[in-house]
Amino acid sequence: MFRVSNNLVGILNFITFLLSVPILGAGIWLANRASTDCEKFLEKPVIALGVFLMVVSLAGLIGACCRVSWLLWVYLLVMFLLIVLLFCFTIFAFVVTNKGAGKAVSGRGYKEYRLGDYSNWLQKRVNSTKNWKKIKSCLQDGKVCQNFVEDRAGETLEDFYKEHLSPIQSGCCKPSDDCGFNYVNATFWTKTAETAYNNSDCYSWGNDQSVLCFDCQSCKAGVLDNLKSDWKKVAVVNIIFLIFLIVVYSIGCCAFRNNREDNARPRWSKPYP
Repeated sequence: MFRVSNNLVGILNFITFLLSVPILGAGIWLANRASTDCEKFLEKPVIALGVFLMVVSLAGLIGACCRVSWLLWVYLLVMFLLIVLLFCFTIFAFVVTNKGAGKAVSGRGYKEYRLGDYSNWLQKRVNSTKNWKKIKSCLQDGKVCQNFVEDRAGETLEDFYKEHLSPIQSGCCKPSDDCGFNYVNATFWTKTAETAYNNSDCYSWGNDQSVLCFDCQSCKAGVLDNLKSDWKKVAVVNIIFLIFLIVVYSIGCCAFRNNREDNARPRWSKPYP
């Protein structure tokens, strides 16, 4: 009689296999249609995830349903490594996102962001020219600042100061308050003539929509603050997923034990189908 644990492992891996097909399809679609650096950045991870899920689910499905012990052993080994990696990543995510936050500015609805307030590991990631080029491309392709100014057409300076801006909008779409620029609209500010600025971001600002403050330290800080918020949410989801993986791993261990017992039993003692 087929064991319950083998049935459960087979069903779970069949569902995972079905999920891997659209994920792999999305990766292939991105590879053929991607036209921007931001889209191209996603294609390889998506394809890798799809292939990984497909191969692992097939190993678990065949190993559990066809009683192929070595395949089920490989499946359990991968699951164990995945549990360890996920646990380490969750701890790491909480550690690196524990530091840094926006600073409230008097009379402003938004906050200002400083790169030095965040963890050294995160700072190194965004200070890498290669990494920042890809991130900046995503920000520009997403038209973050273009939508930002369209939503505030005709707004006065007093109204602008009351706005509750997102970390990326505050850091990338406007100059720092330290610069003292003259307001024209949300993304157009005129510089004061021959003024020495204490904040290096003031020199990086440009009114061109492709420039703005995308190369400012405040923009990198805004991205990190956004990333920090997202990583904390992901870490919570990871904890739930981790519990699920441990349950599946335990069921898989039972299925593996069943396979070994069935394979060790003499053939003449096994019931005919």
